[in-house]
Amino acid sequence: MEKTYQRLERIVYIKYLKRLISGLFLLSAFLAFDATSAEIKLISDEETESFLAKIIQPLFQAAGISFNRNHIFIVEDNSLNAFVADGNRLFIHTGTIIRADNVNELTGVIAHETGHIAGGHILRQKLKNKDLYEVSMISAILAGATAAIGGRGDMAMAVLLGGQSSALTHYTKYRTEEERSADEAAIKLLNYTHQSPIGILNFMKKINQDNVLSGRVESPYFRTHPVTNDRIAFFEKEITNSPYSQKSKLDEEFNRIKAKLKAYLLPAEQIWREYPLSNSSIHAEYAQTIAYLKELKFIKALQKTDSLLRKEPNNPYFYELKGQILMETGKLSEAKDNFAKAYKILPNSYLIQINYAQALIEDTPNQQEIKLATELLNKSLVRSQNSFTWLLLSQAYGLDNDMAGANYAAAEYSVRIGNVDTAKKQLQEANKYPSSKQLKLKIDDLSQRLKNIDKAK
Repeated sequence: MEKTYQRLERIVYIKYLKRLISGLFLLSAFLAFDATSAEIKLISDEETESFLAKIIQPLFQAAGISFNRNHIFIVEDNSLNAFVADGNRLFIHTGTIIRADNVNELTGVIAHETGHIAGGHILRQKLKNKDLYEVSMISAILAGATAAIGGRGDMAMAVLLGGQSSALTHYTKYRTEEERSADEAAIKLLNYTHQSPIGILNFMKKINQDNVLSGRVESPYFRTHPVTNDRIAFFEKEITNSPYSQKSKLDEEFNRIKAKLKAYLLPAEQIWREYPLSNSSIHAEYAQTIAYLKELKFIKALQKTDSLLRKEPNNPYFYELKGQILMETGKLSEAKDNFAKAYKILPNSYLIQINYAQALIEDTPNQQEIKLATELLNKSLVRSQNSFTWLLLSQAYGLDNDMAGANYAAAEYSVRIGNVDTAKKQLQEANKYPSSKQLKLKIDDLSQRLKNIDKAK
């Protein structure tokens, strides 16, 4: 992302979720996330992902699902939504996080999605989508035959709609059953982890309110979820059976996460209305700091980070934020020192590793600092293979006069931004220089991947 917003790294998740039913002609308008664009925008933030892991891991454990911290994804989208995909990957919209009033509401949403995973709904839905696709293709073939025989396009459309309508009725009924099953699983998981279902009830009411305000009319026929009022009634009944409180020990941490996301994603004037300077809480000062940063008021932003660090001198995210502000003002040496402090406290954060490495590279590094930057970037790539890291790694190898490594990393960067022809040239250049056995294997692997791309074309 742009330098000013580097703290929350935006990346484009290209073609991870494909159109499972592309080719269903008129049906895509009626289907929920399955028919979404193949390109979604993600936000990567260590603090937010770490917080979400604290909510998700106990639910996954209760459901008997393997948990992988790297499979938590934050989607930059204002809508109220979350969804799951292959490999127990969980995607949560920023709108869901921001609009949740407390941890209990967010937990309820995640418990529902966990129910989808535990129920094996992803695989089953793929099979149902395949059946629906085949029915629609048969309808299309019959429609073409009808038009050819009778010479009437309206007859063809009638056959097409008739076949698809029957398939859609079956599909929406199936999805409704899945959603009810996930709701029931959510209640069991919340009870098992001693959490109240009030949160998911309140969140369902928000969705219902959004439907009313947007003018949407819920029809049981063309819906992929049960009618929201029915779900509300189900959760209202379950609340009477739950002895657990809505409060959570993570509520204060959640306030910080919300403040941070709002500050980065919403207009600064909106942030000042919600977090005025009269509010001196830590989460308010956090939002105020980022608002000043977005307004390019760097001195005030630094004053705020110093205030935060006086309150919490061992908070790595405050050092990271201060390092970012200093980078923006060209104070590279001071930025490097703050990233170093953040890294010392949280050495396994791949985003802190990247930020620290970037500060080292841009501050005229000595040989020891070049080696450290290279090490940091290679560590971060184990967690996240994003293009910016490969670009920095190419620079680090270049500073170390490792031209094979520099060209290889540049080629990895190029292929990730879609410039395959440039990647081929850079890989050819990498082969001109001596390289280690390990690097040679990486070069050969990328060469094969490029060939596979050509075949796919």
